Amino acid sequence: MAKTILTVDDSASVRQMVRFTLSDAGYAVIEAVDGKDALAKMSPAVNLVITDLNMPNLGGIELIRAVRANPAYKGIPIVMLTTESQDSRKLEGKAAGATGWIVKPFATQQLLAVVKRVLG
Repeated sequence: MAKTILTVDDSASVRQMVRFTLSDAGYAVIEAVDGKDALAKMSPAVNLVITDLNMPNLGGIELIRAVRANPAYKGIPIVMLTTESQDSRKLEGKAAGATGWIVKPFATQQLLAVVKRVLG
C-alpha cells in the first residue's frame, strides 16, 4: 500500500508541484491550504507531513507543535518546505519537532530523496 503524505502550503502552485512529484513516485497525497486545514485532515493514516513555514491561519511552526502535542501522531516525520533558510528559523523548526528542512525552490530529486530518507 502506498505511503500517505500530507502536504501543506498556501500556494496552489507549490502544492500542485509537490503533489505531481510525490504521486509520480507512487505516494498517496493529501493537500491542505494551511495549518488549520492540515490539522482537520490529519489522521493516523498519514505517514509524513511536508509543510510550509509562513501560512495564514496557522503557520508551519504552530502546526508542528500541534501535531507533536497529539500522542497519536508522535512518530510521524515532519519536513519543512519553505523559502526560509536562516539558521534561527531552522533551529525554531527543530525545537518544535521538525524532522527535516528543504529550501524552496527545490529539485524534485531532492524532495524525493528526503521523503525516502525519512520514511525509511
